[in-house]
Amino acid sequence: MCKDCGCSITGHEHTHEHTHDMQTIHANPQLNDAKTIAVIEKILDKNDHEASHNRAHFDSHGVLAINIMSSPGSGKTALLEKFAEMAEFGFAVIEGDLETSRDADRLKAKGVEAYQIQTGSACHLDAFMVHKALHHIDLDKVDVCFVENVGNLVCPASYDVGTHLNIVLVSVPEGDDKIAKYPVMFRKADLVLITKTDLLPYIEFDVEAEKKEARKLRPNVDILEVSIKDDNSIKRVLEWVEFKRRMR
Repeated sequence: MCKDCGCSITGHEHTHEHTHDMQTIHANPQLNDAKTIAVIEKILDKNDHEASHNRAHFDSHGVLAINIMSSPGSGKTALLEKFAEMAEFGFAVIEGDLETSRDADRLKAKGVEAYQIQTGSACHLDAFMVHKALHHIDLDKVDVCFVENVGNLVCPASYDVGTHLNIVLVSVPEGDDKIAKYPVMFRKADLVLITKTDLLPYIEFDVEAEKKEARKLRPNVDILEVSIKDDNSIKRVLEWVEFKRRMR
C-alpha cells in the first residue's frame, strides 16, 4: 500500500464480493475500518476538487489534457517520442515516476516541453502534483498536454488528475490477460492502445480477445493497435487526439 491512498481501495466504492470459489477482501485490515475508509474518501474528495480546478485551468487555455496510463515498460514514453516527430499539434508533457528524470529528459531531447514529477514512494500522480507541475508548463504555447502517469495498472485509475481523457496502454509482451485482471483501469479508458504489435509473430497474444474484453468493460471504448516501428499506426493515434481536440 502506498503512503497516500490505500491501494486496495479503488474509487469511492468499497465492496466485499463473494463467489463460490473466491472472495474479494482488503488485504490490510485497516481498510475494513470505517474511520480509515472515511479518511481515504476525504483524501479522494479533496483530490477531485483539485482535479476540477486543473481542468478549468486547461480549459481557460484551450488545451486538451490527456492522462496516459499503463504498466511499466508498455511504451508510453516511446509513443510520446514518436508524437514529437510526427504530431502537427503542439504538446507538452507532465511526467510521473518514483525516481529519476529520465523520461522527461528523453522528451526534452526531442524538443518537447516536459516537466518531471518524482513521487518518491507514491504509486500514482494526483491532482495536487499535476497542479504544481502546471506552474512549470507554458500552456499558451501548446494545444495538448499529456500527463504520463506512474507505471501502474492499479492506483492511477483511482485518482482524477484533472485531464479530459484517459489513454490506457497494454503491450503485447505483457500477455493477453491484463484487461481482465485490472478492470478498474480499463473502465476509465477512452482509448485503449495495444502496443508493440511488431512482436505479435513471436509472442502468443490474442488481439481480438483483448478487444472483446475491453468492450465488456466499456462498450464504446476506442481501440487501436500500435507499433512505434509503424508510422501509420502512430498516425492513427494522432488523428484520434486531433479529432478529440477539435471536438472540444
